[in-house]
Amino acid sequence: MTLKQVPCGKTVKVRKLNGEGPVKRRIMDMGITKGVEVFVRKVAPLGDPVEVTVRGYELSLRKADAEMIEVE
Repeated sequence: MTLKQVPCGKTVKVRKLNGEGPVKRRIMDMGITKGVEVFVRKVAPLGDPVEVTVRGYELSLRKADAEMIEVE
């Protein structure tokens, strides 16, 4: 399952980051790393962006970026 598929109000744990180079590095720089818990706060009406809480702060992710994050 990817972060894009998680419904609002759920907390999930990051299992793996897909993607390469600068995109993967940017996601990791935002605090999304393997093993961290992510709470899905809101999803915009058209599904883009997804608002999440990671490590105590709020973050908005594009659908394309959320799709690269595998969760459990």
